[in-house]
Amino acid sequence: MATLQNKTVVVVGGSSGIGFGVTLAALQSLASVVIIASSNAERVAGAVAQLQAHKLPGEVRGEVVDARDAAAPSPTLRGPAATWRRDTWAAISRSRAFTTRFWGPYILAQSAKFNPGGSLTLTSGILDLKPRPGMTLPAGVSAAVAGLTSGLAVDLAPVRVNVVSPGGVNTEVWDKLQIPDEAKEHIIQEMANKLLIKRIGEPSDLAEAYIFLMKCGYITGQRINVDGGATLV
Repeated sequence: MATLQNKTVVVVGGSSGIGFGVTLAALQSLASVVIIASSNAERVAGAVAQLQAHKLPGEVRGEVVDARDAAAPSPTLRGPAATWRRDTWAAISRSRAFTTRFWGPYILAQSAKFNPGGSLTLTSGILDLKPRPGMTLPAGVSAAVAGLTSGLAVDLAPVRVNVVSPGGVNTEVWDKLQIPDEAKEHIIQEMANKLLIKRIGEPSDLAEAYIFLMKCGYITGQRINVDGGATLV
């Protein structure tokens, strides 16, 4: 069975939610080094401490960096300037909606250091496959990230590039909505009832998809929807 032994896994945004689930799963898959990269120093330190408390094999490190900033210093994420062609659309104004989900991965991919056999896995969404009223911009971002994945898979080859598209997931984001627990549970249950598997996802569900894409050396330019069947109903 394939593992991540002797591999270094960098999870940008790995201090919480799905990203933290991926870092934990990477350690459980015997990754030699797992690095949590985020712009929030306090959350990075807290996530590193949580992972170390599991006492799993593998080194856990944290790095404070804004992946959206091409000039940000980072010994882990930044390598020599990329030589592949930069299209004129790189000069398009970076709207707030695209800053993290699209421009962050785009900038990171241009300057990241990849070891032989390395890969890059992006995160998108499913709104471009099943749009909802009032969600045009997020749907556009999801579609853009899917297209970015295909383009990067060609430009960065033989580095493999894939994307995971989550559906509804039970993460700390729900707590930030500042709604009563009873109302939150009602919303989550309503979402679950509409899904084929009758529950929303957990970070560990999504982590399995990311780990698969890291391990499988014969997949690139592909999208995996982890949505409980949301795009089918």
